Amino acid sequence: MSRILIVEDETIIRSALRRLLEKNNFAVDDAASVDEATSRFKLEEFNLIISDLRLPGAPGTDLIALAKSVPVLIMTSYASLRSAVDAMKLGAVDYIAKPFDHDEMISSVESILSGKQSAEAIQQPEEQCRQGNTQIFGSCAPMLELFKRVQKVARTNATVLIQGESGTGKELAARSIHEQSNRANIPMISVNCAAIPESLIESELFGHEKGAFTGATSGRSGLLEAADGGTLFLDEIGELPLEAQARLLRFLQEGEIRRVGAVQSKKVDVRLIAATHRNLKELAKRNEFREDLYYRLYVMELRIPPLRERGTDIKEIAEKMLTNACRRMDVANHTFAPSTLNAMSTYRWPGNVRELENAIERAVILADGPVITVDLLGLDIPTTSLDELESQFAARSSEPKSALTKEEQANLSLDDYFQRFVIENQDQLSETELAKKLGVSRKCLWERRQKLGIPRKGRKQSI
Repeated sequence: MSRILIVEDETIIRSALRRLLEKNNFAVDDAASVDEATSRFKLEEFNLIISDLRLPGAPGTDLIALAKSVPVLIMTSYASLRSAVDAMKLGAVDYIAKPFDHDEMISSVESILSGKQSAEAIQQPEEQCRQGNTQIFGSCAPMLELFKRVQKVARTNATVLIQGESGTGKELAARSIHEQSNRANIPMISVNCAAIPESLIESELFGHEKGAFTGATSGRSGLLEAADGGTLFLDEIGELPLEAQARLLRFLQEGEIRRVGAVQSKKVDVRLIAATHRNLKELAKRNEFREDLYYRLYVMELRIPPLRERGTDIKEIAEKMLTNACRRMDVANHTFAPSTLNAMSTYRWPGNVRELENAIERAVILADGPVITVDLLGLDIPTTSLDELESQFAARSSEPKSALTKEEQANLSLDDYFQRFVIENQDQLSETELAKKLGVSRKCLWERRQKLGIPRKGRKQSI
């Protein structure tokens, strides 16, 4: 039997909620404040804490940190939307408005408890990459935080706003939320708001009646209606026209839609996940996006970090993509040259993961051998003789003095290679010979010496 703690200072509400939960076979304790709850009970022994937001003394949101891994459901009747947003940002598992509907309360409690049990049953290592059936790779701190938030919000019905640059994987995050939710048995419907003509977007989302406009020869249900019971993902919501935004706001407020040209509204049960690469708050300030809709969407925000902020994740993702690309094209497994890995780690990736995937696929198509060099990626970065330089270092592997293991090569940058080669060979080679061996001009060799602080030996240089 799940054990629930109620923290509510109003005796009537506390007693009514306790009777409701006990009637539904939950073990219940209660307290009138945060201080009373922490002094009388060990919070970690509960499966769920239901707390009012405003309490005498400390606010109910203080329980979120105090309860640690125990989920906290916040009840609020004060400025409900703004308060709910703040509570969710602090880590509340969900919120419910007072006065609450009994069925809604029981549904929320059961959903939270089943989600918690499911999460515990499939608990995985911290550097986990799979979220549901969707694979999102990463072990850097921003991605680990993202995974935690996805897991928390998935077990609720809260609206989610996913923000991130183009190509970062916003739809993957949305799909992961859906697959870990209690709506996973119904397919998620995805819509790119920027890809639908402005004149058709309302009809696509909300449907239309016969004769509603020229060309409407029959009635048609919209995507919100088709997603009833499941999840609707609206990508690039910042491109949604203002008229459609007003209709979407009504859906979020009332849980109902009205087809274009219809008189009657229809109730639908749809969980909305929206995504954008634009700053909706700035758009709202310029009256290009409805401010009230922005706050309705901003219940839970997830930020997908750009690829350039993900450190060693780049190498991990690239190698998995390379393996997949080779498998799709039915070619032998390829590997990245050390200089290629270095270049990928320092490149800015304006197109993020999508650009990386396209670059790797291009490289596999163009490669004449099993090694992927920088030039095959087709990136707009300086590549002065990188492949020649790499060949020189590979050729030197037979020389005991400067032999490098594969592990050592992977840990050295291109500048490290250059510096090591020059220092080890400048006693035996002239500047002209060094430049030739490196595949660069004498001017380039001189410039790199200046950049890296490599002094020339005091010996006569041949011309």
